[in-house]
Amino acid sequence: MSSLKDLEVWFITGSQDLYGEETLRQAASHSEEIAAFLNSNATIPVRVKFKPIVRNSNEIYDTIVAANQDKNCIGIITWMHTFSPAKMWIRGLQALQKPLLHLHTQYNRDIPWSSMDMDFMNLNQSAHGDREFGFIVSRMRIARKVVTGYWQDAEVLERINIWARAAAAWQDWQGAKFVRFGDNMRYVAVTEGDKVEAELKFGFSVNTHGIGDLVAEINQVQDAEVQKLIALYEASYILADDVKEGGANRGQLYDAAKIEIGLRTFLEKGNYKGFTDTFEDLHGMPQLPGLAVQRLMADGYGFAGEGDWKTPAIVRACKVMATGYAGANAFMEDYTYHFDPQNAMVLGSHMLEVDASLAAEKPRLEVHPLGIGGKSDPARLVFNAKGGDALNAALVDMGDRFRLVVNTVKGVSVEEDLPKLPVARVLWKPEPDMQTACSAWIYAGGAHHTVYSQNLTPEYLADFARIANLELVLIDQSTKLDQFEKDLRYSEVYYKMQG
Repeated sequence: MSSLKDLEVWFITGSQDLYGEETLRQAASHSEEIAAFLNSNATIPVRVKFKPIVRNSNEIYDTIVAANQDKNCIGIITWMHTFSPAKMWIRGLQALQKPLLHLHTQYNRDIPWSSMDMDFMNLNQSAHGDREFGFIVSRMRIARKVVTGYWQDAEVLERINIWARAAAAWQDWQGAKFVRFGDNMRYVAVTEGDKVEAELKFGFSVNTHGIGDLVAEINQVQDAEVQKLIALYEASYILADDVKEGGANRGQLYDAAKIEIGLRTFLEKGNYKGFTDTFEDLHGMPQLPGLAVQRLMADGYGFAGEGDWKTPAIVRACKVMATGYAGANAFMEDYTYHFDPQNAMVLGSHMLEVDASLAAEKPRLEVHPLGIGGKSDPARLVFNAKGGDALNAALVDMGDRFRLVVNTVKGVSVEEDLPKLPVARVLWKPEPDMQTACSAWIYAGGAHHTVYSQNLTPEYLADFARIANLELVLIDQSTKLDQFEKDLRYSEVYYKMQG
């Protein structure tokens, strides 16, 4: 996605008729000014739409119902300029179906010491008006984000930005379709899950197509289309000699291009936002899709291998949240460890399918044997990923709930040559350290498939988890293993009580 500006959040200000027309007029003017400022600020990725001040239960209910029904509205921001008795909000909040951010601010940054009178005090009552509103939202057990501070402060704007991006990702899940070609990799547990429960909770559907449906689309691809795509490959990547014109593996490149065109067409026709396949079900295909998957992920599709349908959904969500940011969000797998006590690291990769948007340099397009799947040698992009702050996140089905496990990491530049490893190479140091992070991940039941993000922080995932009613488990610099185990047990009790 190139922009989120087609989406909007509604700015709703609470008051009441008690204060008279002049106070309400000023409150409306201030509210409209704040909404206009947020709407024009480059930090906020969506439109912020001012809505008339709400003064009673009917106005609140009608505004919230309208927000629910507006397809472009992805959430609401509420602010109590004056005191707005919270019982007026009950019916509207009971109807609310969109994410909620409560902005705890006030129009004036500073107290006007020499001129402040009771008229000023009656107008600027956010300090206790927002507490009244906050009580009823807490009493109703409604999840929301609370942002406190002056509305022009950079930190306030950034926290609104993060929430808006999480709300956009949630909106993107509503009615989204993910396709699973074939079934789950045989006997694997963590990539399975309850697709019906996922659709009930998250709004996206997952349905299976036999690989033959995809093969039929691939077989319709014309030679001219393939040659045009190969020309794009030649302009975009460094081609190994054996895949250049006349090279021994040129035919494999041709097949890879044909697969990409057919797969892209299938996804576009079905309006899918992501997909999964498995090397155990390739009947009728010449090779496992590698290059095609890498390029489709770079264009915004979610993906995971081996029939794992949950990871494409969270990959897609992260891609939406990071719209317009440098860096990438990519399907990843913890593959092998470097257990040097002074320099412990994880090497992440996959057989073929890692988004080359992670790359530190121009990727090489190569063809090599796969050694699994029983098909011809597949094409793939080979590269080393950039270093820097990053995170890994896995969406897992715990049986009675879904859990999002997040670990902050430090991406490490790949300095060693890996001449015999013809796949993407991603190195990172998990926080707080290798032993704690890996043990905590396993205690939490985190999957071996993740989304690796170079541009999101835990706050994005926390906001998304709050909106999606996901259990969030965070492993970061502050994690202590004994307390982490206790927190998992407390969480287990909490969710059992909720059930």
